[in-house]
Amino acid sequence: MTTDKISRRALGGLAAAAGVGVPLLAACSSDDPATANDPSGPSSSSSTPTGSTPAGSSSSAVAGGEALAKTSDIDVGGGTIFSDQEVVVTQPASGEFKCFTAVCSHQGCIVSDVSDGTINCACHGSQFSIDDGSVVTGPATFPLAEEQITVTGDEITLNA
Repeated sequence: MTTDKISRRALGGLAAAAGVGVPLLAACSSDDPATANDPSGPSSSSSTPTGSTPAGSSSSAVAGGEALAKTSDIDVGGGTIFSDQEVVVTQPASGEFKCFTAVCSHQGCIVSDVSDGTINCACHGSQFSIDDGSVVTGPATFPLAEEQITVTGDEITLNA
């Protein structure tokens, strides 16, 4: 006589496999624009800047915010990414400074570089304008959200 019973050991192994598989599947996502991160929606990560500053910049805080860089640190037509604060500061024209979130609106990667007038994300190839954060090349469908900075003298400060 044969039985069709499942042993506890076999059942435990199946449960363990399912327990490992479900989080792995949850981490997978598609390039579907419907799954893109709308920067105007609620954020799941903290927007509080950390205390790090790039080499050559001041680490002192200025009234109400965090000193990011000197104006001379940001190239005209380019920009600098501040990964710890998750922002990118650009200088589209001489003396004009802009700041955007460095979190790509496609799937949440931190943008990788600024060159040739665009903020670039290496994860999936999205590119954003250094002028207004708008999408230049997808797959991102939402612009980078603008962040508030203050330029006082030669110092750029991230507003709190």
